[in-house]
Amino acid sequence: MKAKIVSEKTLAAVARDINLGQYLYLGKGETMTAGQEKPSLLSDAMEALIAAVYLDSGGQGTDTVRQVILRLFKMPLSVLRSGAVHFDYKTALQEYSQQAFGVLPVYDVVGESGPDHSKYFEITVCINGKIAGVGIGKSKKSAEQKSAQEALSALQKKT
Repeated sequence: MKAKIVSEKTLAAVARDINLGQYLYLGKGETMTAGQEKPSLLSDAMEALIAAVYLDSGGQGTDTVRQVILRLFKMPLSVLRSGAVHFDYKTALQEYSQQAFGVLPVYDVVGESGPDHSKYFEITVCINGKIAGVGIGKSKKSAEQKSAQEALSALQKKT
């Protein structure tokens, strides 16, 4: 469980949840290649953020970091506790949507851009006819995962 939580994939996903990439100061090359979305940079930034919370919290470092981690990693931890091997935002959103609203989420491709060899897809996910999340990715699958991740994050903030 620990290995999965501290993996680049999970750390980057949590960093995306809190839009950490937009706060990274990057060089021109990284900025031009969308460095703020690179999993390696996002996971490193998440580790640095957790370390900063620990160092900044004085004598209460362990307790404070524990609270921050439990809050930020709520969804990945719950998925891991359920026995799921891979964190799948689409499945998690489907389960949440069915339980909370009694409906399945609906995914729609709303845009495509770039040349054929380097295309980006923009996908929305709707629940009860309302857009709950938007994702952009180099494949439809990754864009769907990102839109589901955004939707889950927004729904969790409401509860």
